[in-house]
Formats: sequence, structure tokens, C-alpha cells
Amino acid sequence: MRKAFVLFAITSLAIIGMLMYVNLKFSFLLLIIIPLIAMGLYDMFQSKKSIRRNFPLLGRMRYLLESIGPEIRQYFVETDTDGKPFNRLQRSLVYQRSKKENDTMPFGTQLNVYDEGYEWINHSIRAISFSNVNDNPRVRIGSSQCDKPYEASLFNISAMSFGSLSKNAILALNNGAKMGKFYHNTGEGGLSPYHLQGGDVVWNIGTGYFSCRNEDGTFNYDAFVERAILPNVKMIEIKFSQGAKPGHGGILPKEKVTDEIAAIRLVSKGKDVVSPPTHSAFTTPLELMDFVKLLRKGSGGKPIGMKICIGNKSEFLSICKAMIATNTYLDFITVDGGEGGTGAAPQEYSDHVGMPLREALAFVYDALNGFGIKDQIKIICSGKVITGFDIIKNLSIGADLCNSARGMMFALGCIQALECHANTCPTGVATQDPHLMKGLVPEEKSIRVARFQKETVKSAMDLMASAGLAHPDDVTRDVVSTRIDRTQVRTFSEIYPELVKGSLLNEESVPKDFLYFWKKASTSKF
Repeated sequence: MRKAFVLFAITSLAIIGMLMYVNLKFSFLLLIIIPLIAMGLYDMFQSKKSIRRNFPLLGRMRYLLESIGPEIRQYFVETDTDGKPFNRLQRSLVYQRSKKENDTMPFGTQLNVYDEGYEWINHSIRAISFSNVNDNPRVRIGSSQCDKPYEASLFNISAMSFGSLSKNAILALNNGAKMGKFYHNTGEGGLSPYHLQGGDVVWNIGTGYFSCRNEDGTFNYDAFVERAILPNVKMIEIKFSQGAKPGHGGILPKEKVTDEIAAIRLVSKGKDVVSPPTHSAFTTPLELMDFVKLLRKGSGGKPIGMKICIGNKSEFLSICKAMIATNTYLDFITVDGGEGGTGAAPQEYSDHVGMPLREALAFVYDALNGFGIKDQIKIICSGKVITGFDIIKNLSIGADLCNSARGMMFALGCIQALECHANTCPTGVATQDPHLMKGLVPEEKSIRVARFQKETVKSAMDLMASAGLAHPDDVTRDVVSTRIDRTQVRTFSEIYPELVKGSLLNEESVPKDFLYFWKKASTSKF
């Protein structure tokens, strides 16, 4: 190939020379041929890429095709049910609902109902008329120790930080939450002015304590109180881990720390902003309970919860034991599935760290019920929740309400370009590039966010009505069935049999599957 290229270069130059001798108008060919020859010569003598060294010029086509491979697959190759992490049918449903377009489907399902993992709702002969169902039910969050309980919507905006998303995206989300009367989780990047446009806010406080930190990165109580008492802040969420990268801290490079981001996060410019993997405000389950009481006091009695992607089961059981020992209850627990992930993460973390949402939900519900404290605590779930059926599945396993991150991003116009980590998001959602950001008009997209949320909740309530259920609290584990293989079907109640209430309070009554983790759990260490 290298000899062929040399022959091509010599021949091309000879032919162009003869043509120029005959007629100077052919000299424009030099503007095309000479740069190509120069590129080929460079390829022949560079040492970093073998393909280009062995196949000068032509080898560049391989890298060009590779770079546009995702777009080729998305637009020309994949079917309506193939795309990952969300297929075209799922994305289109969000787009249609956010634009209030027709979202009905002709000619039957495209799914293979005999495939392993296919799921459906067990509808009832005594279905309820849709007109008799509340399209916007509220879920009361607040234990007996909470002075200011919050009436939450069934479906809300999951944690996404300003910095990860553009300010236009945050503005659209918060105004959408205001229109639809549902809440907007700030993500761990701090409480920004763009989160305070009038929509209800859940302030997510991660290990970096952004917006409530001292210069050395430790928790600043006074800064917390100053923001926690704001009327838009309805709940406080202590973030342990997220589905995208549980057990992994984060770094915002100093080059990305603008004056605005530094002011919001209470950090200094000119330094990398490090979000460590663990909290410094507490180190044991008992200390966590003291921290919960401190936040409850500083917020004026607002609901205090935690967000966690389940890893070691014994650690969560330790928290449950600490709640019993101190008679201090979290008001809510947000369970993030390992399949979650608007945050950029190493592939190994995205693919192989963290318990998937279904198993995590069942475990958290059973643990709280086993310790007899589920009545005090609401379970919020997040992890690929974008349809009414997704909501029903999670309610069936044990959730009280749901959050969505990527679904809300689709409502903003996200096309799943998979460039969230590169600052090149073509729709202006996950970028700080002002030229790309301007494509997202908050006034227009906020309406779409509100529509998507409303239509999705309505879909969930319609499904409940078809199953003869009037309220989310009525959804149990026998409502949904799943195909185990071609001939076997199980309900969630058969796959995840519930623990007896109070069975984890004494070692004698602890079920065999829980006993090892129950013994390992300690209030004095995680």
C-alpha cells in the first residue's frame, strides 16, 4: 500500500505538470492533489497509528467511519426496539407526550411477548372508570419527627447538577416543575439560581457539600441553614451514591470552574473541584443519625432523606439498626439503580458496579418493613423510569413515587447522542458551550417537561384503573407478571416474597437470606 501511494503521488504530479504545461487552468488541481499527497506522506512516517502508516491516506477513512458509527447505527441500522440505553420506541413516546402529539400505536405490539423478561400488568374484570381516578395523586413525605411534611407528585425530576447540564436546561426543568407542581432535584452540584425559579426543589447534598461547605471541603452548617430555609427548598437529600458511578468521587477540572460555578459551589477558582467518595460530616451509622437531626433542625423541620445505590447489604442494614437504636427516622430514601446514569462515569462503573433497581427496591422495602419502620419512610426510586408502566413496576416492588433524569432530558430535546461527557451535546442539554446552549429555549422546553410529566402520571393512573386500583398505595407485588422463560411466568410477589413486618428486629426471626448481612451490620461502623 505504501508503494502504491508513492506511485500514485509521482504519477499525479507528473500528469498535473503536463496538463499545466498545456493549459494553466488545470493548476487548480494542485490545490486538491498536493494537500492529499502531503497528508499521505505524513501518514507514512508518523508512528502512532499503524493503520495510517500501512495505508497512507486511505487509512484515514477507517477513523472517519468509526467516528460517525453511532450516528449511522442510530439513524440507519437499529430497529425501533434495538437502541441502547433507550430504544426508539421509548424515546419517541417521550417526544410525543412532551409535544402533546398522538402517542397511540397501530397494529399491535412490536415486542415479543414470549421473550424472557417480558412484563405486563394483571388487569381486572372490575376495572375502574378513568373518570373516577385522580390524575395527579400526591404522596405525603414526612415521618412522625418531621414538622413540615411535603406533598410530592408521583413522578418528578431526578438529580442533575448545574454544570453537568446547561443553565438553559436547568431553567427549563425548574419552570416545568413549577407548571406541573412536581419537584426538581438539584443534583450534588449545589443550589444554583437556576434551581430557584419557583419550582419545588429537593436539595441534594453530596460528599463535596457544595453550596454548604468550608474552604477545606467540610460541612458548613451556617451556609446550609441560609439556603435550607428558602421557601422553594422543600426537602433535603443526603447523597451517598448514584447509579452512574456508586462508590466513585468526582473531579470538576479547574478549567471548567467559572466564576459563577465557584460562587454557587462555594469553591475557589484555579483548582480542581474534588467530590470525594465518602462523607466527612459522619463516619458511622450513629453519627449519620446525628447529622440527620442537625439537618432537620437547620431546615426548620423539612423532610430529610438519603440517596443510595445499594452495594453492601450490611451497610444499609446498619443504617436501619441505627434508626431503631436512636429512634431517629429518615423521612425518605431515594434508591438509585445501577442502571441509572446521566453522570459520565468509567465504563466499568456504569456496567458492573451497583445493584440494579429492581433488586435494590425489593431489598430496601423488605429491610424497612423487617425493622418495622416502613410506615415512617417513603421510598423514591430512579433508574430508567420514563413510562407509566415503569412507574407501576416500581410501585409494585415497593416504591412510593419515582424520579426520572433521562426521561426529562428527552423532554428537553435530548436525542441520545451519547456526548454528555464531551461538552458537545448537539441539543444544548448537557453542555456549557454557549453556542450549543442557545439551541435550547427554556420557555419552550419547560412546557414540554410539564406535559411529559403530566401525561406519564396520567398513563400510570390509567394502568392502575385497569387493574382495579384507585391509588398508588394499592399497587402490590402481585400486580405485575414477568416471563421467566417461554413456558414459565411469575408475579413479582413470587419472585420477591415480602418479609414479615418486624422480622429483622430479633435474630431469632431473621430470615435465612438476611441472616449473614444482619449479623454483619453494626451501628458503630459501615
